[in-house]
Amino acid sequence: MNLPNKITLLRICMIPLFILFFYLEVSALKGYNFLIAAIIFVLAASTDALDGHIARSRNLVTNLGKFLDPIADKVLVSTALILLLTRGQIFEVSILSGWGLIAAGICVAVILARELIVSGFRMIAAGRNLVLAADKLGKIKTVLQDVSIAVILASMPFAGGKGGRIVAVVGVFFLFAATVLTVLSGINYILKNRQVLRGGEEV
Repeated sequence: MNLPNKITLLRICMIPLFILFFYLEVSALKGYNFLIAAIIFVLAASTDALDGHIARSRNLVTNLGKFLDPIADKVLVSTALILLLTRGQIFEVSILSGWGLIAAGICVAVILARELIVSGFRMIAAGRNLVLAADKLGKIKTVLQDVSIAVILASMPFAGGKGGRIVAVVGVFFLFAATVLTVLSGINYILKNRQVLRGGEEV
């Protein structure tokens, strides 16, 4: 197994550690478990760019890497988004009343639905020996998703104060922006590669 694949596996292994600290609400940490979880998340997310750069620059791209890398990204982001919904009060603090959690739930549902649709689209393409490159919009939406999650996590230890609420509002704003871009990038990705849905003789 080459270095990029090892880094990708490290990202996957960091997910249980992220979950552990997210729920490790013990008195000794005084709520800073969320800040530690944010740091773990940022470190895990940053390995995405690292393994990709190493694989391309050293010509170490493998089928295993093509399989593991997108799975690691999606599992990390999906896990973080779902976990945040279990602490929905952060969205209520940041947006006002119960509508905040409802809006956040819709955003998470849309993001997860997009990833499932695009993953299915890629499976169809793979079955027809077509390689679909990621586009810039997709990369930007991933960055926005990561930033929104990290900022919301970082705000949670300070949710009772004005500063914490402001940071949470910023994080939720990024989540809304990421959701819009997620939809646009998904539509753009499918339209750019619509030949995948045509008859085999037309591809």
